[in-house]
Amino acid sequence: MDDLSFLTFDPDFNSPQVIAAYDEVALWSAMFGLLLLEEVPLANVTSALDVGCGTGFPLIELAERLGDRAHVQGIDPWSGGLKRAAEKIAIRGTRNVTLHEGSATSMPFAAATFDLIVSNLGVNNFEDRAAAIRECRRVAKSGATLALTTNLQGHMHEFYEVFAEVVRDDAEASRRLREHIEHRATIANVREQLETGGFEIARVVERESVMRFASGSAL
Repeated sequence: MDDLSFLTFDPDFNSPQVIAAYDEVALWSAMFGLLLLEEVPLANVTSALDVGCGTGFPLIELAERLGDRAHVQGIDPWSGGLKRAAEKIAIRGTRNVTLHEGSATSMPFAAATFDLIVSNLGVNNFEDRAAAIRECRRVAKSGATLALTTNLQGHMHEFYEVFAEVVRDDAEASRRLREHIEHRATIANVREQLETGGFEIARVVERESVMRFASGSAL
């Protein structure tokens, strides 16, 4: 197979068209973000952080659920996504949110700042997951909660099994597919990195979801 472009998704993430489209395909991230909102503590939180806040979910929803007694900050390296989040914040009149452009591995916050830190699907997208976790520990107050969601290795396995069969005779495509799959987190490796980074695991919540399609070509 000479053309491997189907394995590469490389749009201009700061183009207005891509930002608008991204904001309309939030179903995938929504199921994870809703789980996060179900599980995080809301009482007695006065300072919260969303790492990898993107276009504003669950950042804005979290800020509104916490109310004016809390200040919520969001950080993301994606300038276009932050611009879209700022537009939503302005339209909704959410007053307790501040946005920052920056990396999860080097955040512009003082040590021991936050009661609550969340990241929806950030784990698989951090440039250096272990460094990001260490940085979260630095900015977390003593006794703070860190809540992460991620799609684990094994998600959409039916699709990947068929995909692997399709590219079976193409060594390069097979290698790239394996790398893509293996980059996903496992509970074991995230647990190890969290504990190494100074966090104590309070609980792990697993949930399965089903996405239905009319056919394989629709997927």
